[in-house]
Amino acid sequence: MSDQSTVRIFDTTLRDGEQSPGASMNLSEKLEIAHALVDLNVDIMEAGFPIASPGDFDAVREVAKSVRGVTVCGLARCNDKDIDRAWEALKHAESPRIHVFLATSAIHREFKLKMTKEEIIGRATAGVERAVGYCDNIEFSPEDAARTEPDFLCQVVEAAIAAGATTVNIPDTVGYATPMHMGRVIADLKNRVPNIDQAIISVHCHNDLGLAVANSLSAIENGARQIECTINGIGERAGNCSLEEIVMALRTRSDYYQIDTRVHSQRLVPTSRLVANITGIQVQRNKAIVGRNAFAHEAGIHQDGMLKERTTYEIMRPEDVGFAKTDLVMGKHSGRAALADRAKALGYHLNGEQLQTVFEAFKKLADKKKEVYDGDIAALIEKQITVISDVWSLESFDVSATSGAPPTVNITLRRGEESITQGFTGGDGPLDALFRTIEEITGISGVVREFRVHSVTRGKDAQGESTIELEHDRVVYRGRGVSTDSVEAGVLAFLNAINRIATTESADA
Repeated sequence: MSDQSTVRIFDTTLRDGEQSPGASMNLSEKLEIAHALVDLNVDIMEAGFPIASPGDFDAVREVAKSVRGVTVCGLARCNDKDIDRAWEALKHAESPRIHVFLATSAIHREFKLKMTKEEIIGRATAGVERAVGYCDNIEFSPEDAARTEPDFLCQVVEAAIAAGATTVNIPDTVGYATPMHMGRVIADLKNRVPNIDQAIISVHCHNDLGLAVANSLSAIENGARQIECTINGIGERAGNCSLEEIVMALRTRSDYYQIDTRVHSQRLVPTSRLVANITGIQVQRNKAIVGRNAFAHEAGIHQDGMLKERTTYEIMRPEDVGFAKTDLVMGKHSGRAALADRAKALGYHLNGEQLQTVFEAFKKLADKKKEVYDGDIAALIEKQITVISDVWSLESFDVSATSGAPPTVNITLRRGEESITQGFTGGDGPLDALFRTIEEITGISGVVREFRVHSVTRGKDAQGESTIELEHDRVVYRGRGVSTDSVEAGVLAFLNAINRIATTESADA
């Protein structure tokens, strides 16, 4: 059943990507990314690890119910409870896949599992067979495969395929492999596993040595036909193989690889920006494919060459990956239809209620700003789709601060029908004073681990976006706020994080 005509793209942004520190997403955020992945035309999306938490289960179930035209996958360890739970979450999917895994390397067998090789094969086989009882699209991963003895890896893979696995994924779980090493592992499986042609070979490469994309390309050269990757390369530790980089490497060098993916590359930049804004993990300016500098040319020699012939210094066209040639400017006279059309072009899916809310916010912003850019619109939309249940909302605040004297603040928050106003003098600057006052009112405190402010668009009247990471009871919560007032943006970000804490504690109660 091996398909050699295309490379399947298995996106695990919603599962492995979410494991990036501080990148946790709520249900509405996951659904928005899931719909963006459908627009991107990925083949498989791994929606989560259903048994990990009730939230993960709900996310996988809702994604499975909501999206069409893509295979939805849920992760499970090789035990009955995990697999049963995965199927319960996936059973409404148009095209479900259960992904079972079990570690196979000597270090994992000895120190983590304390199992023999024979026990590993038995457990792997039993896990695949139980999953096959639910659906016929089963993926098996021998965790830490890149550090597993070649002979044993071949035995495990052969047994998993015989038990019914239709995809065998070879993970470089700790980012240990190099391109030649990874290529040899795949070639070994192709040459030595007698039933390997009954399954698709996949790879899942981590980026600890900065080699995830290179290792994935080497795997393709040697017969792999599925690549597991994430938007912007986010994930555990140093991250995963970057989806946009693997897709454009294959497309740009089709002369060499003679194979492609089904991905709509024009959706790469909008999807990258969506994931960056939802997770709070912004890509660096010089990030390949989707970074702000990816198609920028400053050197005089480069600029001269570009003016004469674009291909002298560009191997891809910016519009092929989704960079717009122009930044559409909208203003207070723009209508709801124009806004809806622009939102769709930017990669967002708004229902009628969301569109109305965004449109009202857009009109208010247009009264403050002469020109509203794509970045402004994206910020308004993301504020809507990433909304947390507002246990507390901001009504008003005022600040008095002069050099050499402690700031004085007053802030009013609303909880349901109740408004609470409190003042405070002291702190290390106005934002610190406002944060402390919010903590006093809400009764929720935390340690600010990171606080960033940047301009969403250009100009003195640009919206400021604040992101904050707040540690509470050893868990990090992310908050985000957008306003033309940078102080207000900071307050909204802090309050957003407080609401995440309050919502989580309420759900756990």
